[in-house]
Amino acid sequence: MIEPWPSTIPDEATLEEVLSRPDPALVADLAAVPGDLLVLGAAGKMGPTLCRLAKRADPGRRVIAVARWSEPGLRERMEGWGVECLAADLSDAAALRALPDAPHVVFMAARKFGSTGNEPLTWAMNVLLPAMVAERWAGSRIVFFSTGNVLPLVPVGSGGADEATVPAPVGEYAASCLGRERVFQHAAATRGTPSFGIRLNYAIDLRYGVLHDLALKLRDGRPVPLAMGHANVIWQGDANAWALRALRRADATCPILNVTGPETLSIRWAAAQLAARMGVEPVFEGEEAPTALLSNAGRAFAAFGYPRVPVATLFDWVADWVRGGGRSLGKATKFEVRDGRF
Repeated sequence: MIEPWPSTIPDEATLEEVLSRPDPALVADLAAVPGDLLVLGAAGKMGPTLCRLAKRADPGRRVIAVARWSEPGLRERMEGWGVECLAADLSDAAALRALPDAPHVVFMAARKFGSTGNEPLTWAMNVLLPAMVAERWAGSRIVFFSTGNVLPLVPVGSGGADEATVPAPVGEYAASCLGRERVFQHAAATRGTPSFGIRLNYAIDLRYGVLHDLALKLRDGRPVPLAMGHANVIWQGDANAWALRALRRADATCPILNVTGPETLSIRWAAAQLAARMGVEPVFEGEEAPTALLSNAGRAFAAFGYPRVPVATLFDWVADWVRGGGRSLGKATKFEVRDGRF
């Protein structure tokens, strides 16, 4: 029996439990692909709860998380969840060779913020490193994360860019992410590496995300920018579950699916929803542009079903979290950026 979602999330321990709560579909899909799971770049915003989710869905599976572990206490917390943690600089070829073989790999390492001004490092992390990983684990199933930023801005009423939309990345960050996709596609085509890409746009945790960014502005009385007037969001727990379920669907054609929620979310409306829950008056800045970064995730819904956590619940949780002084990761999504400079 699946537990009902709580009405509020009072602390980070509860948050991380809810984020890592598996459902029967995930349990079944992981059971179909047994063997060790190696998660590369596991210490970011999504990696810790993805590892815990995999462990909870299949407690007997060896889950190996690899990162530099710069956040105090994170490694120890993950080890307490039964996740094996290894330290490595993934950009070091010798360090990659020293990591264990595993039949299943989730690649989460990436560079976004700070890309402008240090473009060479961005390309090294987003293209060169994936090429090294694809070669090192050529015989494994690989699921990798990409971003909706590889797609063009589309009319708000279009329903979002789907997988047939020709990529048109704006800025070097987005271009390098398209390079990541191409590297894994090439590995699949030339080596037969079963691969699957998760083109994410945008994940929601209570400590970061589009709704968190809006709630912080509302709490602090700052204006909400409207130029990027619409967005897509998905609960991080759902995005992580779909990434793990994609291991079963990885193949040498290297499918790449848009992963997000079903709504074309009006930023003005979302801010008003949060403001009403927080007891504040929203202040807006600018006007909505006729285009936005929007993804159509219809193919992902056909593969995985609809997200388990609806957007109205996300409004409740985020408003309560920010109003109550819950911790922020201090990592703004910059969803309002239209020129690709992050």
